[in-house]
Amino acid sequence: MDNNQNTFITEEGLSKLNEELAKLKKVKRKEISERIREAKELGDLSENAEYVDAKNDQAFIEGRILEIDSIMKRAIVIKQKNKSKDKISVGSKIQIQDGNQTKKYFIVGSNEADPTIGKISNESPIGQAFLGKKVGDIIEINVPKGTKKFKIIAIL
Repeated sequence: MDNNQNTFITEEGLSKLNEELAKLKKVKRKEISERIREAKELGDLSENAEYVDAKNDQAFIEGRILEIDSIMKRAIVIKQKNKSKDKISVGSKIQIQDGNQTKKYFIVGSNEADPTIGKISNESPIGQAFLGKKVGDIIEINVPKGTKKFKIIAIL
């Protein structure tokens, strides 16, 4: 993803990122600093696996902190209560007919997408196909096995 591109995020997703960021800064950084200090006391750093492991963990944590900061700076928070029930947009909860099954999806930003629990990215082919559609619309999406048809039953 382009680092200058805005990213959509739900209020719940923003809250989770804030919690993760606080934990990384307040807890994990201290734990890693302590591990590095203890590893330094063991002697020769060039052959010290504990030191190398702690430094690698430190790099990962600092990278994740930078990533979360970047996401939060570019975040556009989706306010669920202000969502239109006329057209599907990012933040819409929808109910669709897939063959003889009814499914519910929540259109979210790419950072929150988790298809296993029905959270579909607005950037995915299926998410893009739903955007701007209305109740009653039938959508055809090309999938590896051919074409799938979905009917929009409701915008919740």
